[in-house]
Amino acid sequence: MPVRRARTEFAAAMHRKRAVCLPMYFFYRILTAASMFFLAPYYALRGWRRGESWRGLRERLGVLPAEITARALPSGTAAGNRPGPIWLHAVSVGEVLAAGPLAEGLKQRFPDRPVFVSTTTETGQRLARERLQFADGIFYFPVDWVVPVRRALRAISPALVIVMETEIWPNFLREAHRRGVPVMFANARISERSFARYKRWRFLIDVFFRRVLRDAELFLAQTPEDAARLEEMGAPAGRVEVTGNLKYDSAPPELGAFGQWLEGQIRGQERWPVLVAGSVVAEEEEAVLAAYDIVQRRWRRALLVLAPRKPDRFDAAASIAAGGGWNVVRRSRVDMGAALDENADVLVLDSIGELAGLYLLADAAFVGGSLVPAGGHNILEPAWFSKPPVFGPSMENFRDMAAQFLAAHAGMQVSGGPQLGNAWVQLIDNSALRERMGKAALGLSERNRGATARSLDRIAAVLRSRGEAA
Repeated sequence: MPVRRARTEFAAAMHRKRAVCLPMYFFYRILTAASMFFLAPYYALRGWRRGESWRGLRERLGVLPAEITARALPSGTAAGNRPGPIWLHAVSVGEVLAAGPLAEGLKQRFPDRPVFVSTTTETGQRLARERLQFADGIFYFPVDWVVPVRRALRAISPALVIVMETEIWPNFLREAHRRGVPVMFANARISERSFARYKRWRFLIDVFFRRVLRDAELFLAQTPEDAARLEEMGAPAGRVEVTGNLKYDSAPPELGAFGQWLEGQIRGQERWPVLVAGSVVAEEEEAVLAAYDIVQRRWRRALLVLAPRKPDRFDAAASIAAGGGWNVVRRSRVDMGAALDENADVLVLDSIGELAGLYLLADAAFVGGSLVPAGGHNILEPAWFSKPPVFGPSMENFRDMAAQFLAAHAGMQVSGGPQLGNAWVQLIDNSALRERMGKAALGLSERNRGATARSLDRIAAVLRSRGEAA
């Protein structure tokens, strides 16, 4: 009798949950459908203003180019019974960079499978086309409305979808689950801010969110803390594993043509020291320039490479620097057939994909998105070149990595512009300290490698469990 009663209570509880979830899915679908009336004109107008083709809008609506659909031949077709494709989704620049080693590993481990890559942002799309040219196709991820999602899934017919980090789209997960397509989350993380937001609205979204997460096949978390948060948010415990951070497996990028030109100019003009402030976000420019002022008062031949995180800050960053009295040169206006302006104080890197290699030239570096509440950015980029990263207090998106760097004395944390300037002066003035911290930073990045191999093993296991040759 107790067993029968327990079963009855469990069935009743499941019925209540389904009764709550179905109206919420219906409401979400109505909301996303209604939003299309605003999103479609927005994407169309933005593309027109930037002189882009209609391709981006069509892809967001699930209409993929013929050259992509032609390569996405599912199992059992006349083209040699090729295994089904793997679809890898990386939201923007950071995810594309982290996805690089995994995408290459997929091509090597599953050479017969087409590998497609999608992004959400335009900057991510440009970087993917530059860095992931080995992919069988690159396109925009469909907006999370049922019609575009179904179109895209039907066009690709993937054997597996891998989503970088944790971009969770309910309609996409539900439609993939209905088609029998497993969706994995690789390099999954839940920031403190996202987790706090979830707990704030838990009373309203908990049941729906738990139902959404059950449509995912597997979560490969960066850290045990990320895994615990995913489980608390509703991911089934048996589907959450810790595999590490894929960013540690990224290879140092080459310096590139512009970097080589700049290196020659720095050497020829005897510019020293060189400061690289990367991934700087809105409201950080003034603090970075204040720090640079401290350095330049001691070393007049210093040069600051100021790299805004997003293109919409390129003009603003250049304007703020020029307004502060510095002689500003913009990367987009550099003539590499000529010399760098001898009087240049600040070089604004208004380009995508060139920053990481330029850390090689730095005598001291700063990684932005950290002096303001933006969650921080990848401090491994300077570490690849034995440059100790300096960063601010807001490192929620890289909390475990930042803690390891500070514990190993491989990086410095500052609270604002004056502290950043003093940290730069300390590193420039003390070559022994700079070299010791740089060596520790490189060693830390090398010791934490291996997440890609562990993730590939789990991907192969999922494919095998679905009857797919891995």
